Amino acid sequence: MKSYVDYSSFGEAPTRMRFWCACSAIAGALRRKVWMHFPGYDWYPNLYIVFVAKPGVVAKSTTTDVAMQLLRAVPKIRFGPAVVTWQALVTYFAEARETFLHNGELLTMSPVTIHSSEFGNLIDPRDRQMIDMLVHLWDGKPFTKVTKNSGTDEVVNPWINVLAATNPEWIAANFPEYMIGGGFASRCLFVYIAEKERYVAYPEAQTGFEGLREDLIADLTHISESIVGEYSLTPEAKEWGSAWYERHYRQEALLMDSSRFGGYIARKQTLAHKVAMILAASHTDELVISRDDLETAVSMLSDLEADMQLVFEKIGMSAEALQSERLSQMVVKRGAIPYAELYAWAKRYFPRKSEVEDIIAMGAASGHFWVDYRTDPANPMVRAGAEKKAAF
Repeated sequence: MKSYVDYSSFGEAPTRMRFWCACSAIAGALRRKVWMHFPGYDWYPNLYIVFVAKPGVVAKSTTTDVAMQLLRAVPKIRFGPAVVTWQALVTYFAEARETFLHNGELLTMSPVTIHSSEFGNLIDPRDRQMIDMLVHLWDGKPFTKVTKNSGTDEVVNPWINVLAATNPEWIAANFPEYMIGGGFASRCLFVYIAEKERYVAYPEAQTGFEGLREDLIADLTHISESIVGEYSLTPEAKEWGSAWYERHYRQEALLMDSSRFGGYIARKQTLAHKVAMILAASHTDELVISRDDLETAVSMLSDLEADMQLVFEKIGMSAEALQSERLSQMVVKRGAIPYAELYAWAKRYFPRKSEVEDIIAMGAASGHFWVDYRTDPANPMVRAGAEKKAAF
């Protein structure tokens, strides 16, 4: 894990983003060949990771490509299409069926990793059949599609791993409010990226990491071929996990908005153990999760929670409010901008003069900027911050 974070440090992406890319790559190598078993259910190391950042903040596609290119170099790893209907995806899973040997027994799985640089190309949140299918697949439950002309496609022991990216505006426009706390969204890890870790105009390969790409591919290949079976917790990990589980519900969950994140709160334990399996596989072949693995997994999940509200804050906002916010952000970023230029920008989205004036007035009322008529009343400047009153 540390080697990959170092290897991918040539760009501007934050360490948090590179960590989750590594998790997705290791998960893709593990597939359904490892699990944790409990009476009535099993946990598998698959994740739905979605990076969320405003356009221009970080190169989301480039950053995820680095990890997925390593995974694509591993033999027998099956990637699914980045753009697909749910009907075609079921057929694709049916074709992905393969077997592996465990304790002398031949087991079946249907594993697929999907890398999509545009989350909106992969799913339609309003397509209930697709969403229900993705929930079933995440849980590892079998899925059957019956059609009038094509017969029956059955997904046996499915396993799906998704690494995708989008922006807050797409989520606001496409995620209904009810979906945030629902089954699908609570299975996703939304990783919000607010800013670049550093500014790199001309990325170059980092010195001291020569040959690391081949080593990382070799590691992923070893994980893919050699780690098979059921994971267990060390006594220390189980003791810590039990104490955390009670603390999570008695204290930590009370700090989150249960109306929006109730599903995530209920699913955090499952997510933590999925990540813990991945962390264990990153440093040992033993099918054992240590306290450190589990504690780190919980810590990395908790790190995402502070920004969850930022991912979904625009849901329910009107088009006018969304554009007013974008307009305010542009002024704040530049510090000052001529009124005529700001007016021309807003007019691209709202053709009527009254609508444009309302949008600008809305932004000014929010306190993000003010209109300064003092220098040139005919073409005033719009300045970031609260209005500075003249002193008398």
